[in-house]
Amino acid sequence: MPDQTKEEITDWYHLYSESIFKYILMMIHDYQMAEDLTHDTFIKAYKNHHTFQHKAQPKTWLFSIAHNLTIDYIRKQKPLRILQEIFTAKKTSVPSPDDIVEIRESSIQLYRALSKLKSSYREVIILRKIKEFSIRETSEILNWSEGKVKTTLYRAIPALEKELLKEGYPHEKSI
Repeated sequence: MPDQTKEEITDWYHLYSESIFKYILMMIHDYQMAEDLTHDTFIKAYKNHHTFQHKAQPKTWLFSIAHNLTIDYIRKQKPLRILQEIFTAKKTSVPSPDDIVEIRESSIQLYRALSKLKSSYREVIILRKIKEFSIRETSEILNWSEGKVKTTLYRAIPALEKELLKEGYPHEKSI
């Protein structure tokens, strides 16, 4: 069984690691840490493969693991980020090249606007609109009800539009 598990995880890595990396990077804005958390996602999937019940798609299960690891990382970093903001000079308004990863729907403006949204809005927009997960898959990844996914997305889209307008960036009305 371990050889089968290793082969399956390896296949999943080739299929989904880039997408998971981009998701994590959009959440935390730290290239190196996004690589580390992507790696950790697949290690955790390997160690817990026996719990995968094949009720969900492997991609959904892996994104759920990635989401949980990322949220844990964010929670641990929050005090450090507050201190960094207090003691460091204000960041420039132009993100560094490492912060910008090409994804289909993204642009610098969208990236900036997403980073200013509260995390629940950012998560649901990334999963539903950028990663194109279904409502059911998004609810499984976030461990929310489908109703909460719908409601949060309904509120998140206008918040994103408002953020884009506030920054003076043109955007399409329907995301």
